[in-house]
Amino acid sequence: MQVIDSETPPSLYARVGGETGIQQLVDHFYDAMDSLPEVKKTRDLHAKSLRGSRRKLFMFLSGWMGGPPLYAEKYGHPRLRRRHLPFAIGTEERDQWMLCMEHALKAMPFDDGLRSELHERFMQVADHMRNQPEAGETLHPCAAGAR
Repeated sequence: MQVIDSETPPSLYARVGGETGIQQLVDHFYDAMDSLPEVKKTRDLHAKSLRGSRRKLFMFLSGWMGGPPLYAEKYGHPRLRRRHLPFAIGTEERDQWMLCMEHALKAMPFDDGLRSELHERFMQVADHMRNQPEAGETLHPCAAGAR
């Protein structure tokens, strides 16, 4: 149990509304992925049913935001980059993923400061997942799957 005193700022988990807030964010995210034609390329990287993706993202975000480490407890360390290496992820896929997340963030009753903080943090993660260089760009060897 996390003890919060007057000097300890609340975790992102608490600030987004805990389990309920994260589930709503995930639902808005995947609803956008299923409905926005401009993210078809990224949607096609996922299984026909998004049920498993919804569950895994919820579990991951719970721990990532400072709540219960549900994903790690069930699957071990997330190793996001390694788990995404089978998929070609470039700037286009990153941007499509972020478009879905922007829709989700706008649908949530967050203040502008929290929305901006989350957007920045999600962008860092989304960019970290890129494993396809753009013209003239050299990605770190880990991004291309080198060991």
